[in-house]
Amino acid sequence: MTLDPNTLPYRPCVGVMLVNASGHIFVGERIDTPNAWQMPQGGIDEGEDPQKAALRELWEETGVDPKIVTIVAKTSEWLTYDLPDHLLGKVWKGKYRGQKQLWFLMRFNGVDNDIAIDTEHPEFSKWKWSPATDVVREIVPFKQEIYDAVIAEFEAHL
Repeated sequence: MTLDPNTLPYRPCVGVMLVNASGHIFVGERIDTPNAWQMPQGGIDEGEDPQKAALRELWEETGVDPKIVTIVAKTSEWLTYDLPDHLLGKVWKGKYRGQKQLWFLMRFNGVDNDIAIDTEHPEFSKWKWSPATDVVREIVPFKQEIYDAVIAEFEAHL
């Protein structure tokens, strides 16, 4: 039996574009996918407010305390992406065809030592500040369109 992605829902998710004073964006290299860099993102718990989810995900993935960020903007609409065929049915217990994401732009008001990716459940092996052009180039191909849209929407704030 072939899995029909059109019958599956999108997983509700948030993403965080964390920007430093130089206008560079935080990206982490995924532990499970070497050479794949991404911004913090993750699922929204049932009944959870998206902004609270974004701050929680930021904390869980980067160790950045919500007290040292300023929320500047969020995307005007949900953005979606579909999983590539080789991941469909394998990630998220096969329950989703991809993700629908609401993105938040946050200004980082701390210092680099405030970032600690060695969290309880680490997702990143290393991290860096990147210009927007590098962020899109270094993400896995199936997420590039979303990253282009997020950067285009937040560009005026970078």
